[in-house]
Amino acid sequence: MTEKARCAWCGRQVAAREGRGRPREFCRRSCRQRAYESRRRARELGLGETEIVLRRTELAELQDRIYMLRCAMEDVDRDVAEDDSPETIRTSLDWLLQHARAVAE
Repeated sequence: MTEKARCAWCGRQVAAREGRGRPREFCRRSCRQRAYESRRRARELGLGETEIVLRRTELAELQDRIYMLRCAMEDVDRDVAEDDSPETIRTSLDWLLQHARAVAE
């Protein structure tokens, strides 16, 4: 099974290029532009390839989402430990997927 290419900026799937040429890195021109602006700004600030700049509010939101996912995983672990029937496992996994999707969005 081949893995679909992901946009280097937003992570969405990138449509495969027909024929010859380099594979696409970005799903849209706006993503390519944002990536260019980000690289330019990183050079201005003297940041390396592995460093990023986030607003405190963005960091706090990300930490909140990760905390929500961690709590959901603990709830599923506890539910399955108490009752490992296929119905409970399926219900718990559905619930966990719902919370994981919220974190991913």
